[in-house]
Amino acid sequence: MLDRIRIATRQSKLALWQANFIRDQLRSYHPGLEVELVGMTTKGDRWLDSPLSEVGGKGLFVKELEAAMLDGLADIAVHSMKDVPAVLPDGFIMPVMAYRGPVEDMLITRAGDLRSLPQGARIGSSSLRRQAQLLTIRPDLMVASIRGNVGTRLAKLDAGEFDAIVLARAGIERLDLDVGDAHILGVDLSLPAPGQAALGVECLVRGEVEELLEPLQDAEVSACVRSERAVSAGFGADCSLPIAAYATKLDDQITLRALVANADGSRIVRTEKVGVNVEKLGAAVVAELFDAGAQEILDSLAD
Repeated sequence: MLDRIRIATRQSKLALWQANFIRDQLRSYHPGLEVELVGMTTKGDRWLDSPLSEVGGKGLFVKELEAAMLDGLADIAVHSMKDVPAVLPDGFIMPVMAYRGPVEDMLITRAGDLRSLPQGARIGSSSLRRQAQLLTIRPDLMVASIRGNVGTRLAKLDAGEFDAIVLARAGIERLDLDVGDAHILGVDLSLPAPGQAALGVECLVRGEVEELLEPLQDAEVSACVRSERAVSAGFGADCSLPIAAYATKLDDQITLRALVANADGSRIVRTEKVGVNVEKLGAAVVAELFDAGAQEILDSLAD
């Protein structure tokens, strides 16, 4: 078995927290293992002036990390699963999808909760998924793009650029941040992105690395995230479309909820199904969404 492994990671505080967490897990299962972090800046970190949906999607956060593995500079990469495109490049696998935190979105405000925000309040979010669901509840809100790491976004809120911003609850809690007036948006209000709050470890197909990662695997989290990602794959989504999916597992049964919406929240279709086979369940959910009018919504986004 390997005695040294290199982890490619972005250099934001949250990405480093995730990489250090996986490092600690590896060390706990493999005492004496040497683990090195290889910090990198991705295109997604550099291109902050436009929404991700306009500059290539969240795959921009992972491509340089994959290139580092292909170039032999790193052995694995740690990702937030919601940032990973539904289909991996040839030669890559995701043997670990685990350590899922709270999946909800969180509204952080200067002026009350979602229903008490003033008319026309300015909300910071670059996620079309979040935008659509917020506008379904409060069509008067003004949702504007906000990019940057968690600290940058909170600073923009403090500076008065926004009345509220939306972030993932898991990131706030993992960084142990005191964000003041924060309101958890339950999954009934804001259905999460596929894979939200789960960590993923990616590598090239390489037996000795996979063997090292085996103790980190979590069958339940993996099954749920795979079913959610099957929804994204069914729509050809790269994580930037207004598509949401969230699965839970009880015994052998997976309950998968999903939706697709247009950007202004004026039309949204939802479904929920229960099944055992991950791929078949995801395909059945996608089929029901298309039957309910998802294609018309996607066509409107392309116009």
